[in-house]
Amino acid sequence: MNARRVAFGLFTLAMVAVLVGLGFWQLQRRAEKHRLIAALDERLAVAPAALPQASAWAGLTPDRDEFRRVSFTATYAPLPDAMVYSSGSAVRDDISGPGAWAFLPVRLVSGEIVAVNAGFVQNTMQDRAQQDRATSRLVTGQPVALTGYLRFPESAASFTPAENTGKRLWFVRDVPAMARALGWGPIAPFYIDLEAPVPGSGTPKPGPLRVHLKDDHLQYAITWFGLATVMTIAFGFWLRAQRRG
Repeated sequence: MNARRVAFGLFTLAMVAVLVGLGFWQLQRRAEKHRLIAALDERLAVAPAALPQASAWAGLTPDRDEFRRVSFTATYAPLPDAMVYSSGSAVRDDISGPGAWAFLPVRLVSGEIVAVNAGFVQNTMQDRAQQDRATSRLVTGQPVALTGYLRFPESAASFTPAENTGKRLWFVRDVPAMARALGWGPIAPFYIDLEAPVPGSGTPKPGPLRVHLKDDHLQYAITWFGLATVMTIAFGFWLRAQRRG
């Protein structure tokens, strides 16, 4: 019987240690998340800086540079656009419902090509003709002063629907894949979520970003600590019953 008590006690101790460890891990994640939120809010709030020169692009990383506001002058290239399907937006308070993000290549004054998310196109049942009319107005051949946010491409996951190159429709912001499929040529390793200017027609619809990161870590920490407490109390009752028996 004593051996049984010792074994169950060691098992309980190990489980409690794991649960307490998970609780402290969630508190650590919460502190990291708060630092990230503060950093992103700071990047979104500062005045736009000049777009980094091409020589510095290789050193840009999502951790340090995602959501940095930038301004630059570029000309929309007369090349096919790409649409990225979206059911809404986690970073745009003014976007709701299904539609697509319009991605177009722009050429910098220095000659490099950068992909630009020119804004949201409301659901058109994937009417390519209507989408073409919305984006063709941007291709004037004249330089335009643009302001936006540095973003980094996404890769398709195993469950991501395959792109429809006939409709130039993607389901993830895989900008390098768009460039290869649509003949944009070598492009920057990032893209720009456009903030301004808003076209006269209002479509595509660019706008300011606002990051909303889910922060449930305190709730999870309380859950793990609570389970550790319940397990400890349950072991105490079990041990008391064993001694009485």
